[in-house]
Amino acid sequence: MSADRENQDMTQTDIAFLLAHAADEVEIGAAPVQAVMRGGRRRRARRWAVATATTLALAGSTAGTLAVTGLPGGGHGERQANVAKPPASPEARHVYEPQRTELARGTYQGKEWHVSVQVWGAPRNEAEADRQFDAMAELGIKPADARKPADLIGWISYFATRGWGDGRPQQVMFNSVRKFEPFSGTDLEAAATRLGFGGESSGRLVIGMVAKSARQVSCHWKDGTTAVAEPAEGFSAHDTGSAIRSVDGFQGANWFVCTAPAGTSYASAEVTK
Repeated sequence: MSADRENQDMTQTDIAFLLAHAADEVEIGAAPVQAVMRGGRRRRARRWAVATATTLALAGSTAGTLAVTGLPGGGHGERQANVAKPPASPEARHVYEPQRTELARGTYQGKEWHVSVQVWGAPRNEAEADRQFDAMAELGIKPADARKPADLIGWISYFATRGWGDGRPQQVMFNSVRKFEPFSGTDLEAAATRLGFGGESSGRLVIGMVAKSARQVSCHWKDGTTAVAEPAEGFSAHDTGSAIRSVDGFQGANWFVCTAPAGTSYASAEVTK
């Protein structure tokens, strides 16, 4: 775990997970990134990571708060009213199988490329964390700052992956958080990577996050042209590969993708509506 996590004071979140744990006891090559761009206000102690030949981590992460409810007390009637419902199963929380949302797809050099986001629920104990760690490994992904399964306890993990052809999808942007931090206004975080494996495709695929209120993202290319991503649902033959979409299980922000024409690459991106 990173030093910022180790130095955090115990919060209500930590207490909640300790109580949940006590209740349980009673019973390849990474996709190269050409450029990274952060926009909007600087959120306090935020961490996300971008996959390069070696993983690059940016900023820090912060623990959110979780209200502790359902503690028994008082007379019999009061106890009945305050007893918490049994926790949802790991399967219902998507601990072992993530929620997946496809963001964009297209064709490059005769092969299909695609971008998806996976959201994995937070394990509540070591048994759940062990199974999640193994499930992630089978997919060839590695969560931020998790050197051992126990590091995943209490953390939601997400991954934006890019695949091309028959190759295994590779993680591009990823993070582990206690609680999703909402984006607002023109907040934007993005990374540029490549469509395929050839050098010509470098910097032609941009993946990022924006506030749910954003209606348009403009991606500017080095040749002076611009691609526009707008909210979309489903896919059609008219898709350009650029779109803003909501992601199942991902709170506080939407995701977007932009693609550049041949012969140019990423320069910048901004929320324009």
